[in-house]
Amino acid sequence: MNTPPRQIGEFPDWESRYQRDPIEKLPWYTVEPDGDLLATLSTRAIRKGHFLDLGTGPGTQAVWLARQGFQVTGSDLSQTALDSARHYAHDAGVEVTWVIDDILNTTLNGPFDWIFDRGCFHVLPPERRADYVATLHRLLAPGGLLLLKTFHVLETAMEGGPYRFDDATIDQLFSGHFQRLESRASRFEGAIEQQPVALFTLLAPRQPCS
Repeated sequence: MNTPPRQIGEFPDWESRYQRDPIEKLPWYTVEPDGDLLATLSTRAIRKGHFLDLGTGPGTQAVWLARQGFQVTGSDLSQTALDSARHYAHDAGVEVTWVIDDILNTTLNGPFDWIFDRGCFHVLPPERRADYVATLHRLLAPGGLLLLKTFHVLETAMEGGPYRFDDATIDQLFSGHFQRLESRASRFEGAIEQQPVALFTLLAPRQPCS
């Protein structure tokens, strides 16, 4: 009996997924630094500060950031993912603070200078998106940046998977708390040959009126 294709917005239990599948076979797994992260660090001359790697999964991006000298916290829902990330960091000889956390009911306090979300926001329930935006605004330090990477509405080849976004939708969801500084079509690097089309957005928190 054939399994029906997963519809957009239908997601597995993340802990079960990490227990079931080898880390290196997961579609989003890559040991290379994300290309949009690299570009932002370069163009914005970001060389220090405290990064939150939100939905860190295997922890490869968090470990890479720690290697560059950043203070890094990596958070995820899955204990199995964090256990793997912890081993990876140990083998790399770097210190990362690993926290099991649900960003929609977070125990994180911040403030963080930079938040990198490579695939967390686009799997959240639509009715909780406003909670995410308000939480990240609270966690970011004044002058900080949110580096947000989601599936793009241009991604049509893949059946199912994360929700898709465009600039207009990002503006609608974030503009009350954030200013969009940059956005571009990109790719989600990972373990699959056909890299999904991504939307990379750089957002700055708006400061409350005095």
